[in-house]
Amino acid sequence: MNQDGSTSIGRRLYRWLDERYHLNDLVAFLGSKDVPITRMSFFYYFGGITLFLFFVQVVTGILLLMYYVPSADEAYESVHYIMAKVPFGWLIRSIHMWSANLMILSAMIHLVSVFYMRAYRKPRELTWISGCMMLGLLLAFGFSGYLLPWNELAFFATRIGTEVVASIPLVGDWMAYVMRGGEDVSGTTLNRFFGLHVAVLPGVAALLVAFHLIAIQRQGMSKPTEWLNKPPEQRRRMPFFPNFLLRDLLLWFVVLNFLAALAVFFPAHLGEKADPFAPAPAGIKPEWYFLAQYQVLKWLPPTIGPFDGDSVGMLVMSLGMLAVVLLPFLDRTPEGGPRRLWLDLVATLALVILIIVTVLGHVLP
Repeated sequence: MNQDGSTSIGRRLYRWLDERYHLNDLVAFLGSKDVPITRMSFFYYFGGITLFLFFVQVVTGILLLMYYVPSADEAYESVHYIMAKVPFGWLIRSIHMWSANLMILSAMIHLVSVFYMRAYRKPRELTWISGCMMLGLLLAFGFSGYLLPWNELAFFATRIGTEVVASIPLVGDWMAYVMRGGEDVSGTTLNRFFGLHVAVLPGVAALLVAFHLIAIQRQGMSKPTEWLNKPPEQRRRMPFFPNFLLRDLLLWFVVLNFLAALAVFFPAHLGEKADPFAPAPAGIKPEWYFLAQYQVLKWLPPTIGPFDGDSVGMLVMSLGMLAVVLLPFLDRTPEGGPRRLWLDLVATLALVILIIVTVLGHVLP
């Protein structure tokens, strides 16, 4: 068929869909949106990258689910079968592992960039809170999925992680008991983590993602203070559709290639099967996104005054995370208003300390 015939069919199909779903209204809406061009414009893409990696997680997770058996007796063997017998099973599992880590990293960069661009201010308070909640969900995805291979590293790292949860004041012991399904990590814990990982967390994440995207589309891209303070004739813009969207899709393609390279050259390993009765191997640590918290708790003394040291540490860190979530209500600077330099200074110092402690948690025994 010639090009004119293909174009004619495409136009007829578009008209057929437009009569039923009013696609012209959607195209007009997308065409009316724009993106401010500033020195921080690149950070606008990290939200889309996080969303793309979430889709990769969904697709690869469904493929793994076809062969995975969620029981303490067969989980390890089923993962071994995926990696050794299923065609390209090792590649799918490696992509799933690397996309999980990159997704959390991308979400963190996105959150930090939103802070520095003051995109949490009125009227975007709920958008910021939903973003913080989604980052918490991604960490929960990572924590619950880490145990599923039922290997030695995952088992003892999960034991450490649930002990950290148990140190939360007042509700920690109860939360750890519910997570484990008992006093210690066992096959019941595996079943609960599997249910969270493939049913509960995806359902909640779908609702939050939908709300977050709708909120962004309704309110538009946030405008940094430095852009708003410029004269109107100096405010550079980029149309969202198709300019920004095509750049976003191109970047997704680049990320997919980078993800494939990581999976091929640094594939996921399985290690030894978990033995609940064996002593913990030396050097067992949680994943990198929990290392800072883990390292701080290691440094704290057993008691701080009359209180348990770990409980005090968890209380302080919990209050810090709560302050981040409630930031739109703590910083009431109006959009376009003066920047609060002290807030930038405190946030930058906290971020630097977080990175340093994470690195130390990785290199120190």
